[in-house]
Amino acid sequence: MCGIVGYVGPQSALDVVMAGLKRLEYRGYDSAGVAVLADGGLATAKRAGKLVNLDKELSEHPLPSAATGIGHTRWATHGGPTDANAHPHLDNAGRVAVVHNGIIENFAPLRAELAERGHELPSETDTEVVAHLLAEEYSACADLAEAMRLVCGRLEGAFTLVAVHADAPDVVVGARRNSPLVVGVGEGEYFLASDVAAFIAHTRSAVELGQDQVVELRRDGVTVTGFDGTPADVRSYHVDWDASAAEKSGYASFMLKEIAEQPKAVADTLLGRIDGSGTLSLDEVRIPAAVLREVDKVVVVACGTAFHAGLIAKYAIEHWTRIPCEVELASEFRYRDPILDQQTLVVAISQSGETMDTLMALRHAREQGARVLAICNTNGSTIPRESDAVLYTHAGPEVAVASTKAFLTQLVACYLVALYLGQVRGTKYGDEIRDVVRDLSGISSAVERVLGTMDPVRELARSLAHKNTVLFLGRHVGHPVALEGALKLKELAYMHAEGFAAGELKHGPIALIEEDLPVVVVVPSPRGRSVLHDKIVSNIQEIRARGARTVVIAEEGDEAVVPYADHLVRIPATPTLLQPLVATVPLQVFACELATARGNEVDQPRNLAKSVTVE
Repeated sequence: MCGIVGYVGPQSALDVVMAGLKRLEYRGYDSAGVAVLADGGLATAKRAGKLVNLDKELSEHPLPSAATGIGHTRWATHGGPTDANAHPHLDNAGRVAVVHNGIIENFAPLRAELAERGHELPSETDTEVVAHLLAEEYSACADLAEAMRLVCGRLEGAFTLVAVHADAPDVVVGARRNSPLVVGVGEGEYFLASDVAAFIAHTRSAVELGQDQVVELRRDGVTVTGFDGTPADVRSYHVDWDASAAEKSGYASFMLKEIAEQPKAVADTLLGRIDGSGTLSLDEVRIPAAVLREVDKVVVVACGTAFHAGLIAKYAIEHWTRIPCEVELASEFRYRDPILDQQTLVVAISQSGETMDTLMALRHAREQGARVLAICNTNGSTIPRESDAVLYTHAGPEVAVASTKAFLTQLVACYLVALYLGQVRGTKYGDEIRDVVRDLSGISSAVERVLGTMDPVRELARSLAHKNTVLFLGRHVGHPVALEGALKLKELAYMHAEGFAAGELKHGPIALIEEDLPVVVVVPSPRGRSVLHDKIVSNIQEIRARGARTVVIAEEGDEAVVPYADHLVRIPATPTLLQPLVATVPLQVFACELATARGNEVDQPRNLAKSVTVE
């Protein structure tokens, strides 16, 4: 969940590491630290809180010049966010430094063993045991990579580890199990990081690390082995965006920039997906068409915002393919003994490709014989690598923790998967697919139009900044949009916000309605599902009669809602299934502006992390 950076090369290691950590701030963290190898020893600095605290410490107590170093931003799991619990952690002799993402599940018995052997472990973390174990193994073999392999053989859980040793001044060693770690390859320099964003200013050449692998970085090259010591095959790839793509470009926040980038992100995700004959293609499909034709159930697994994309995907998959579709929270999936077999297709949605809950759900599905198709924004990440097929969203780097453009591109990808299944199963003809893709192609300009009309939404958000609760209602695909709108407000504004299916209002939630309570209603098109439109207009009347303040999101030309809207937000008319692509945008702007008015940090909401790599 947190950020890791390691460096070996001719530059100032501290400068490279600190710059990398700043590029990883979006991942979420509550303390930070660095270690460099200099003058035959280790020099470290670490502080609770934001990186500015560490910057201040380094300016007051500079570290020596060094060409090898590691750094870390921590999201607390074991022990609170204190200076003592911040990474790196050292052995008692101060010769080994370790940084760690994930959880060492068997740290308690290992800690007890070390204590019996006379080790003192002053922190509350699970990480510290690794530093002490590495020191013991290194004293026996004098090889840091071998020591790491031996230690990893004793560890249980999900972890990324990066370590240095004072006796090996030009070596950085890393290991990964169920947690991301990538190598950057430069000219006479090498990088390790939990995300390519950390080193993209230096190189766009990267190397994937596989499951249960140890990597050794030296000035003259990189060596990758399995935990058992056998040489490992690795895949090199080129990052298709540069450092400027992760900068704010004049926007006040990354979130504002990413909201504004959505028209391009939607268009990019559609590029190259369909040829002149109307035939769709995915990035990597290792599932034969004959197998897909036998699929009798689709299960979507995802978390948070991606789960809401899956809820919308259900409508498209069932409508276009006539295959039953279930949508599951990945964190609950494998614990309820789901019914899966070789005729089940599991669609795993994850922006980072490292979401631990989704990854574990994917692995459980494959153990049961199901095929897995991943929807992901991050090339080279774990979930696509362990899936049978992948459709990459081309949103570019998303830095803000609360997802915006990744959500819209996930929706586009879900629609493409539904159409692809319809294509191979014969439930959709080429001309029908072309028609839908043509509609999808028009969404980019529709989103652009929405973004150009958001000043009233921003003004409304500022006027509601003092409120404690906002409710969201929707029907059909508008229900997941309502859930997403509520989630954005929770994440950013720290407000109580709930999304409901509008038809459920009378079954309980209407008791929440009181005078001047803001209620946002996503109205379906009167052209597509007229019966649903009429019913939601009735819902609006019901809540307004009880004093609610209605904020109505309705398509252009829908006049039936006008008498019942205290605030009316217009969106372009779109086909029913595609409406979430435009209806979501005002809710993103609303949440961002309201949170800003309340003085919150919209890019890094409290307690949240961008990539959730623990269960």
